[in-house]
Amino acid sequence: MICCTTCYQSYPEIATPYCCPNCGGVFDFADLPPFDPKRVVPNQPGIWRYRHTFGLLIDAPVVSLGEGDTPLVWTKVFGKDVAFKLEYLNPTGSFKDRGTVLLVSFLRARGIDGAVEDSSGNAGASFAAYAAGAGLKVRVFVPEYASGPKRAQIAAFGAEVVSVPGPRSNAAEAVQLAAEQGAVYASHAYLPQGLPGFATVAYELYEQLGGAPGAVITPAGQGSLLLGIGRGFAAMRDAGVIDDLPVLVGVQAAACAPLWALYQYGPSGIERVSEGETRAEGVRIIQPHRSEVILELVKSSKGLFVAVEEGKILPGRDELAHRGFYVEPTSAIVWDALAQVMGQVPEPIVVALTGSGLKSNQ
Repeated sequence: MICCTTCYQSYPEIATPYCCPNCGGVFDFADLPPFDPKRVVPNQPGIWRYRHTFGLLIDAPVVSLGEGDTPLVWTKVFGKDVAFKLEYLNPTGSFKDRGTVLLVSFLRARGIDGAVEDSSGNAGASFAAYAAGAGLKVRVFVPEYASGPKRAQIAAFGAEVVSVPGPRSNAAEAVQLAAEQGAVYASHAYLPQGLPGFATVAYELYEQLGGAPGAVITPAGQGSLLLGIGRGFAAMRDAGVIDDLPVLVGVQAAACAPLWALYQYGPSGIERVSEGETRAEGVRIIQPHRSEVILELVKSSKGLFVAVEEGKILPGRDELAHRGFYVEPTSAIVWDALAQVMGQVPEPIVVALTGSGLKSNQ
């Protein structure tokens, strides 16, 4: 069941509000869909073999472009064998597809034929692609600084691209104004329907490794991938499939690192944060909507947040490329984070590479 995290009002059965109409709070799963290894259906495509964990209605349509089943590739890094989960090989070039497919399936089940979204690029491209596959007409609000390849990708799928000057938060304000004027706001950040899709990374890792990893490192803007992966492992733990959560490591750009600041300094840490410019545009999020639950989950895993200085981002991208992984700067922040935590977190270590280098003009 989905309900407001503030006033506990249930998500309506007919309308599709992006936040609670009663108090403005954020919706989330009150009871997470359980994981049952006996209900995994191997002959279903990609992530859909885990459909029993999605919380979708039985008649919700399957809107798939082949998301999931991404490779896990091992390579030697800093003298250790490290596994890289190649999420940039999802259909639109980013991990966002795992969540978008469930969000669009939910919208179609509700009879929605048009919607708006905001994004720094990857979520917008993913939404535009799956909307096209499902026959939805959409507008995507993007910050003016969003990379040209991402804007071109969104437009290629037939979505209307609305470029908004200023910081990332301006695009969020613009799309909320559109929602106030009657548009359906299919927010990947506010709406929780896509979170079980990110949990499928955990299920796949268990299958690929033959057990749980010691640690998982991933970029974190809103933190949805980190949250989803953590919840996926928690669901397997609760089902008795694994004993403990892997250590979760969230990575942010130092120029805009609210989750890191909250982890380091508590509530007062947010006063130290600004929405500074960064090459890692995909994690330039000043107010993550689920910060409290993400921090709680990371701490329960004995995990941490790492901040990466701007001068470390492009060298990290190059180091990854020299090993055959071509990723955008947002994804490349994991390289320096790996250097920071190596020897401090248990092995095996899995690093999520979240976005393709083909999306960047840097």
